Amino acid sequence: MTSPSLDPAEGAAELADELTRAMKRIRRHTVHRLEPHGLTPAQGRALRVLAHADRCESPGRAIRLNELAERLNIAPRSATTVVDALEQAGLVARVPDPADRRAVGLRLTAAGRAAVDLLAQVRQEVAEEYFSGTDPADLAVMLRVLRTAEAAHARRQAEPDADRTSAAPPPAPAAGR
Repeated sequence: MTSPSLDPAEGAAELADELTRAMKRIRRHTVHRLEPHGLTPAQGRALRVLAHADRCESPGRAIRLNELAERLNIAPRSATTVVDALEQAGLVARVPDPADRRAVGLRLTAAGRAAVDLLAQVRQEVAEEYFSGTDPADLAVMLRVLRTAEAAHARRQAEPDADRTSAAPPPAPAAGR
């Protein structure tokens, strides 16, 4: 446990280390739970992106492979490998793009939608197990802090011509918050 008077730079590095450890543990448990179903976390992420596009953006809309790669923040070749495995498992179908006859879109199959439900269940179970000893108020604070940090990072990345190598760290929060 760290003291509240920890140097902000040391605190940020220690927090990053703790987050990395937590994510590795959560990922290991998720991999273990998905293995019997023949799914990997990468495939799960792709299925969730396709499901979100279908449910929230435009029902029935197919996503192009390059759009999926961009949303997953991976190379198109890596997305192709993931999609090939999902298609072979019958979870995703490649469909003609009505706007461009040369292009192909990706759409979940009925089995793919069932896999998305399974993924949601596994993610919920793993998260509940990992955070079971954590006070709900602390979970809310962690979530708020991580969302704030992510939003600030995204804003900095979007700044044109920003010199990110010499950017000063954000000020430390006041004690007692």
